[in-house]
Amino acid sequence: MKILFTGGGTGGHITPIISIVREIRKIYSKEDLQFFFIGPKDEFSYILLSQEGIKIKSVLSGKIRRYGNWKIYFQNFIDVVFKIPVGIIQAFFQIFFLSPDVVFSRGGFGSIPVVIAAKFLMVPIFLHESDVTPGMANRFLSKFSLTIFVSFPKTEYFPLDKIILTGNPIRRELLDGSKEEAKKMFKLESKKPVILILGGSQGAQRINDRILEMLPSLLENFEILHQCGEKNYQTVKAEAKVITNVNLLKSYHPFPFLKEPELREAYAAADLIISRSGSSSIFEISAAATPSILVPLPESAQNHQVMNAYAYAQTGAALVFEESNFTSNFFLEKLKYLFSNPEELTEMARAAGEFSRPQAGRIIANYIMDYLK
Repeated sequence: MKILFTGGGTGGHITPIISIVREIRKIYSKEDLQFFFIGPKDEFSYILLSQEGIKIKSVLSGKIRRYGNWKIYFQNFIDVVFKIPVGIIQAFFQIFFLSPDVVFSRGGFGSIPVVIAAKFLMVPIFLHESDVTPGMANRFLSKFSLTIFVSFPKTEYFPLDKIILTGNPIRRELLDGSKEEAKKMFKLESKKPVILILGGSQGAQRINDRILEMLPSLLENFEILHQCGEKNYQTVKAEAKVITNVNLLKSYHPFPFLKEPELREAYAAADLIISRSGSSSIFEISAAATPSILVPLPESAQNHQVMNAYAYAQTGAALVFEESNFTSNFFLEKLKYLFSNPEELTEMARAAGEFSRPQAGRIIANYIMDYLK
């Protein structure tokens, strides 16, 4: 049995695939089960996938950018006229010789060549949409899909007869952490509340800059776990040393990237999480039943991070700080208010837990395996 996955290439596209693969292995343990991934070349994604025993192939892919100058329009022309057609041909031959039983697409422009080629070869296609507002790619690919799994209750644009509400698959192993183990792993020595700061798989430069601006004030009242990104780590660490008192610096724990065992314990330790609002981040945070402050990436396609953030905040589980409002004074005052009113944090945690759908990966895995029976 061969199952082929495809997706855009960021961590937000890849970790749900890992969740589904793990769940399929739990319900189907025969040796003939094989997993493959075809998509745009991305080293970070390939590392995560290969660790799960997923065989990887790459194809050319492009995207349509709806912003910028004449150079951007030229890039769009090259992508549409050259890269995507070549990618479709590459994917066609790879899928032809691979002969998968089903294709599962996480969407994004990186999956377009694979889904089109699979349709030509009459391979059944399942699509997952992670955001409230689907991007252009998924709106197009939905025409070729048997079923569309969606994360949010009010996902737009798709035909209702194809939709199944599942939530966004998360790695359920992330929920097995403990505060005691987190204290040992991160050397948490103070009794101050712990704030976890996440910037997505690549970090978030502007969030890092804002945190550094207020870091001395933050550390007076909080212990900070900060995933700042591989590219930003050395700079953030050096700047923190310059601007922060040595005694307070003991409460600051920057990391280039939190691997799964570290992220599991970080979720267990956190009293509040500050994060971008990609769907994977939101559903992991909600499954951890932790209050959060979301800072959407303003440049996200179709403004999907802003839409995701406000859809989640409507449940009462989170606050939204758009970057224009993410100022030091306003943010610090909001933190002071929240931690002076613990009943608010308790209510946010309750709402997060109610929103969460930790079984999403298992539900999707069951649908796929039932189809293949």
